[in-house]
Amino acid sequence: MPGEFSLHGVFVPTLLGLMLLAYVLNSGLRVLLQRSGAYRLVWHPALFNLALYGIVLGGLFHLLRWMQS
Repeated sequence: MPGEFSLHGVFVPTLLGLMLLAYVLNSGLRVLLQRSGAYRLVWHPALFNLALYGIVLGGLFHLLRWMQS
C-alpha cells in the first residue's frame, strides 16, 4: 500500500482517504440500519457505530492491500 497519493500536486496520506471513504460508507449503513429498525436491538448505539466504523475501515484497508498485491 502506498504511503500517500497525489491530489493535484498535494500529497495526501492514504489512510486519510480510507478514513473519509469509511465515514461515507458508515453514514449510509447507519441510515439503512435506522430505517430497518435494527437499532432497537442495540444496547449502546454510539459504541455500535464506532465498532461499525472500525470494521468498515479495516475492510477497506484489507481490500486496498489485496488489490495492491
